[in-house]
Amino acid sequence: MSDRLSLADVEAAAERLRGHAHRTPVLTSTTLDEAVGAQVYLKCESFQRGGAFKFRGAYNAVCALPADLRARGIATYSSGNHGQAVAIAAREFGTTATVLMPLDTPEGKRRAVEGYGAEVVSYDRYTADRTALGEALAAERGLTIVPPYDHPDVMAGQGTVGLELVEQAGPLDAVVGPLGGGGLMAGVSTAVKGRVPATRVIGVEPEAGNDHEQSMRAGERVRIDVPHTIADGLAAEQPGVLTFAINRELVDGVVVVSDAEIADAMRFLFERMKLVVEPSGAVGVAALLNGRIEACGRIGVVISGGNIDAARFASLMSPAEAAAGAIR
Repeated sequence: MSDRLSLADVEAAAERLRGHAHRTPVLTSTTLDEAVGAQVYLKCESFQRGGAFKFRGAYNAVCALPADLRARGIATYSSGNHGQAVAIAAREFGTTATVLMPLDTPEGKRRAVEGYGAEVVSYDRYTADRTALGEALAAERGLTIVPPYDHPDVMAGQGTVGLELVEQAGPLDAVVGPLGGGGLMAGVSTAVKGRVPATRVIGVEPEAGNDHEQSMRAGERVRIDVPHTIADGLAAEQPGVLTFAINRELVDGVVVVSDAEIADAMRFLFERMKLVVEPSGAVGVAALLNGRIEACGRIGVVISGGNIDAARFASLMSPAEAAAGAIR
């Protein structure tokens, strides 16, 4: 596979994932439609294996590896969801996984990675370069890195979210989803525009972590300080090299939402639709509810994950905590 991504690459990934990844539901809510003034279709990757869309890319990438490399073991770096996905994929293929994770990763995500059989190695995300640490760890142990987003096979796997969304909901006027490293939206935009070229694709970031927004304006990848946000899965410092090349071409716009707006969207999804969604997964709904996106016609929204433990969810739903801008 080349560094570029095509609809055919995403379709090939869909075949690899058949029978291994869940075909997650698309849900609707009359209350949500009335609140935003459009027909909204939520693609709920919170019901994916590992609790997030990341399994699609991890499995596709591990599956595509030569068998001898795969057998030596897999390494990655992740704030949680990709680590879980790699751990599950490695287990499926009978190999090992080592995951470099930030010290301040939510404890529930760390426990889940270990529960799927992976070894966790910790680092300080505010002082260390995870890519350099991951490459050094992999070289020392003879492991193959499956990165969280900046890899063609990972992006192709994530793109299957878009394929399914269009198949389940029909042609859409717009598709909205979260931007962290950019792999999800690179794959989704490739798939969606490959099937329905007129569809607008909008990415959403936490306002504290708006590296994509700044990069789109500058026309080149901009690095920011490690963001402090409740959306830990979107706390990227800079778009990926491959992902930015695709998103710069195919994503029609990037908007930002505050942590308080994210928490409010989580509350809405829980109270009105009985969905438990982690902060990163709620940013698309937050953008719609707060008028960041022109809402008309038929809009698909990717709910990227639901990995949040009960204590953290409860704290974020507390009005006092939300008002104080609680993070982590």
